[in-house]
Amino acid sequence: MTIITLVGKELAKEGTEFQYFGSLLECRGCKLRNVCFNLEEGKWYRIVKVRDKEHDCKIHDGGKVVTVEVEEIPVPMLIDHRTVVEGETMEFRHMNCRDVECDEQELCNPHGLRDGTKIKVIKVLGTVKCGDKEFKKVLVTW
Repeated sequence: MTIITLVGKELAKEGTEFQYFGSLLECRGCKLRNVCFNLEEGKWYRIVKVRDKEHDCKIHDGGKVVTVEVEEIPVPMLIDHRTVVEGETMEFRHMNCRDVECDEQELCNPHGLRDGTKIKVIKVLGTVKCGDKEFKKVLVTW
């Protein structure tokens, strides 16, 4: 399902992927804020079509936003489960990893996910070894 939203002109390229972090206080009086902030905080999106319509914007570099069509995309993450199957739904739990130099750190605790959030495994990508533990690398939505 595609969603119509606005992004900065500099970012408006088909195929660009981004994570939505939520609304900005500076935008509360803008007449376009309902279109800019109609995505779900923490989720990832891919621009599938750039439309011709531009609008002035005080926030974005270049002073313009562009109308785009986006689709939600699954988020990669590591799950501490021996067996996990595609289509499975489970509750997300943060991992207590403190190794800030680990290449997989972002995959252990994706931004925007809170403990107890229901996640759905879209695809199992494989197994990742970290120290003496093994994790499943998966793509999820919530």
